[in-house]
Amino acid sequence: MAKKSTKNPSLNVMIVVQNGRLAYEAALFAASLRHTNPDFKGRLFLAEPLPGPLWDRDPRLPDGDLRDLLIDLGGEFVQFESRVFGQSYPYGNKIEALVALPKGEPFIFFDTDTLITGDLNAVPFDFARPSASLRRENTWPELELYGPGYGAIWKSLYDKFELDFDSALDLSKPDEYWRRYPYYNAGYFFYKCPQKFGARFLEYATAIRDDAPPELVLQTLDPWLDQVALPLVIHSFGGGKDTIPRGLLDGEISCHYRMLPLLYAREGDHVIDVLHDISAPNKIKKVLKGSDAIKRMIYHGRGEKVRALFDQDDLPRKEQAIRNRIKKAGFWMR
Repeated sequence: MAKKSTKNPSLNVMIVVQNGRLAYEAALFAASLRHTNPDFKGRLFLAEPLPGPLWDRDPRLPDGDLRDLLIDLGGEFVQFESRVFGQSYPYGNKIEALVALPKGEPFIFFDTDTLITGDLNAVPFDFARPSASLRRENTWPELELYGPGYGAIWKSLYDKFELDFDSALDLSKPDEYWRRYPYYNAGYFFYKCPQKFGARFLEYATAIRDDAPPELVLQTLDPWLDQVALPLVIHSFGGGKDTIPRGLLDGEISCHYRMLPLLYAREGDHVIDVLHDISAPNKIKKVLKGSDAIKRMIYHGRGEKVRALFDQDDLPRKEQAIRNRIKKAGFWMR
């Protein structure tokens, strides 16, 4: 277990909130943060995109019980403009939202489909050396038979931004094995200043989208653009894979479950217990039942049926196999 620490007494936490599924996930996130960190002294920023020409409709969460609940749970709504991505690439919200956080104050971003399951103060962050989640599969790049390999593709990106590619490699892994190369999941990331991180993240992501190296001609960047740019941003600020101990975030202290059926299928008993504890109070239950997926998975017991499909000590190696089994049983929801 991680030891109690007071290293991060005023940590700024950010998630993105929009009308619909993300807002309900945000309520679960906020409730889990307050449940597992009752003495949390930091700030929980709920970054909300403003309506504009890049959105088909108003993406904001309207006034009502769900918005009130998020505020009651300690969330502070802050707004940002979608100048580059918006409806066409909603994953870009996490990039453009960073401008809404206080300049020069350390932050950590989490995807809303995350639960906080332990003491955030126990994470020995080095905010001068950013990092991000290593809970990922080899989703990008997808190699083609006659196309360039992992090394050539990643090197072309590092060369584009004049970064030292060799220093980013994990030399304990063999050449052309995907884990040798600097790939992260964007489910969380942190740094000492959101403004600097966000500006560079936006610069790199748009440069890759608009003028990718020729080695990427066979690659798709949707939805992977944020995760393609993220390693480059981290490296440019002197960060890397092991600036915090592995097994804390996306492990003992947080859980990026991504979808409730996957949570019930593969996460540990402690995560399930946290989920059920935070969703049990009547004032929370009343609001969360507005989400059909939450209502059926948590309150109607469908999640327990999903869990019964799997031996958590012998799970399929690939996520797609887990998804397929859930779908075959008729229990897939999002």
